[in-house]
Amino acid sequence: MSIAATMEAKLKKAFAPERLVVINESHLHAGHHHVAGGEHAEFDGKGETHFRIRIVSPAFGGMSRIERHRAVNAVLAGEFDAGLHALAIEPAAPGEKTRW
Repeated sequence: MSIAATMEAKLKKAFAPERLVVINESHLHAGHHHVAGGEHAEFDGKGETHFRIRIVSPAFGGMSRIERHRAVNAVLAGEFDAGLHALAIEPAAPGEKTRW
């Protein structure tokens, strides 16, 4: 199962979202430099390393933005061990305005 599919399944189970979009943005980071194995390397933009999560869930009602981010990061902690490098999170409760 892909990292994107695994993340989507975990988020659905944890938050029962009204809306959920998992976007692979790895290609947008091609050419960026990072440290791999202790050496500087140039990222080729392939694979599943950079994602954006857009999620609307009743579970976020009454939570601060930081609490929402922490909750999503806690659910997806294992994905960082599987190669996830960066995660942009756009959480909202139902009825809150989103930019998407």
